[in-house]
Amino acid sequence: MTFLSVENLSKSYGTKTLFEDITFGVSQGDKTALIAQNGTGKSTLLQIIAGYERQDSGEISTRNGIKIGFLEQDPDLDPTKTIDEFITEGTSEMMQAIQNYEDAIEKQAEDFSEENQKLYEKAAAKMDSIDAWDVKQRMTTILSKLDINHLDQSISSLSGGERKRVALAFVLLDNPDFLIMDEPTNHLDVEMIEWLEAYLAKSNTTLLMVTHDRYFLDRVCNHIVEMEGGKLYNHKGNYEYFLQKKAEREEVERKEVAKAGQLFKKELDWMRRQPKARTTKSKDRIERFHETEKRASDQPDEAEMQLDVNMARMGKKVIDVKNISKSYDDLVILDDFNYSFKRGERIGIIGKNGAGKSTFLKVLTGEESADSGNIDKGETIVFGHYKQQGIELDENLRVIEALKEIAEVIELADGKKVSASQFLEYFLFDSNLQYAPISKLSGGEKRRLGLMMVLMRNPNFLILDEPTNDLDIATLQKLEEFLLNFGGCLIVVSHDRFFMDKLVQHYFVFEGDGQIDSHHGTYAEYREMKDAEVQNSKKSKNAKPVKKEKKKPVKKSKPNNKLSFKEKKHYQKLEKEIEKLEAEKSGIEADLHSGKFNADELTDKTQRYGEVEELLDEKTLKWIELDEKA
Repeated sequence: MTFLSVENLSKSYGTKTLFEDITFGVSQGDKTALIAQNGTGKSTLLQIIAGYERQDSGEISTRNGIKIGFLEQDPDLDPTKTIDEFITEGTSEMMQAIQNYEDAIEKQAEDFSEENQKLYEKAAAKMDSIDAWDVKQRMTTILSKLDINHLDQSISSLSGGERKRVALAFVLLDNPDFLIMDEPTNHLDVEMIEWLEAYLAKSNTTLLMVTHDRYFLDRVCNHIVEMEGGKLYNHKGNYEYFLQKKAEREEVERKEVAKAGQLFKKELDWMRRQPKARTTKSKDRIERFHETEKRASDQPDEAEMQLDVNMARMGKKVIDVKNISKSYDDLVILDDFNYSFKRGERIGIIGKNGAGKSTFLKVLTGEESADSGNIDKGETIVFGHYKQQGIELDENLRVIEALKEIAEVIELADGKKVSASQFLEYFLFDSNLQYAPISKLSGGEKRRLGLMMVLMRNPNFLILDEPTNDLDIATLQKLEEFLLNFGGCLIVVSHDRFFMDKLVQHYFVFEGDGQIDSHHGTYAEYREMKDAEVQNSKKSKNAKPVKKEKKKPVKKSKPNNKLSFKEKKHYQKLEKEIEKLEAEKSGIEADLHSGKFNADELTDKTQRYGEVEELLDEKTLKWIELDEKA
């Protein structure tokens, strides 16, 4: 069943064409991601589909009767309302249905008349029709997971990140049939992202979203739509499958271009002999020559520049942090923290929003002072600090003018020099974009430019606070490549787990209340360790009562809620069923990452994976109930 059909859609702003004649569809149950470079109109396309913008030409149709939800990249919420007013007004039909149902129960309790019985039945039917039975429970869960606790707080007092989370909570609570999301993971901490990841993967909601989070893409989406070079490519499968097929497509294109190049050389020799285009054959061959010339010129520049910037010299002494403490009233950020940074060290910082990650970086660079303790910085240390909110740019300047204000040329580690224009090309600013006013750039392009302005100052201690927000995947790959070649110290704060795992080997985990744990290894390994700790804790809690009961006299050891014979059989059966489901889940995960299956098979396996996870949750919950009773 088709939920969305987009046909021959085009959109331009002035002389800039965002996209032209694009066509694609989204079927019921699809979880679709749109992938394209910054500035190609991803956000605009979502706004057009959601009805917030108008296209220049083309048709959009959505299935009649479906409820559509839209999460904007930067939501515009009514500042005069509180969080509670905003959320409950948005879900007013559900809230009204719940209120009517509760009123009907109360009236029925007072007077069990035929009229009140009909009122009750009507209210219950309405609850059924809009699936409002679990809305209060869902509201509590969603608001809690997104750390939205003070519902009486005014929208006007919220930060941009808090507004995004409120808007996300609202659109999830509305439970639409078709959900459109623009960068849903921005401004979420890693725990929130993992919760949202699991929530959407299990949900029956049809999705269309733009996100740069590659782990999120891989675990949630089963359909990738890629916009590249004015063309649209559809991939039925997750992000890993998309990468495999994209690599295969590019290999085919390289071979075709190479063949065209060989043919072009032969045709060029013929053209140089100045054929007279008198015959039909000669005219056709000349036309084919120009087509071949165009095809051969499509070949990408294989001799791509490798940037290894000549950073400021770093001495033996880096930074020693001794007994640092920092707090704001009752909020403790750092509590007697000690650490000695080493040359070339790469550290990732993770933790909940509000745990003090950005404050720690400001204390480290001297932008804010600590309450107590000492920071001993080496004389050769040159900080490069990219802040979460980005860099203020003079929007009247052209892109290349902004860069040239810092340096006309950048010296590389091998002594070679590159121009500001070449540096821009490396980070995917083509010649047209280099001379565009900064005011005309997209949000992602502005962040990319701000990052470049930090990187080209040749720091030897680089601090990046949420650098991945609003960047497209192509830019992230370029940034990763640059940072892998960077020889200085690197600290990264990011919710992008893929980005972090690729660049760092050591994590500071901000647990709150000034506690900072240290973890060596990848983020995936850290999560496995934490999950194992939770599981072990559950097992030990369940095991303790059993041991104590064995030591008690027989009469006292018999609990009132002892399992019946039937419950015992069910308990034993559940253990075997859970074991089988876990084995099936592991098998499906292996299949999904094997690359051996076609798109339809992958879709079936992804669907079965969701069913297995639901069954596991259901049976594990029942097993825990019986286990506690035992």
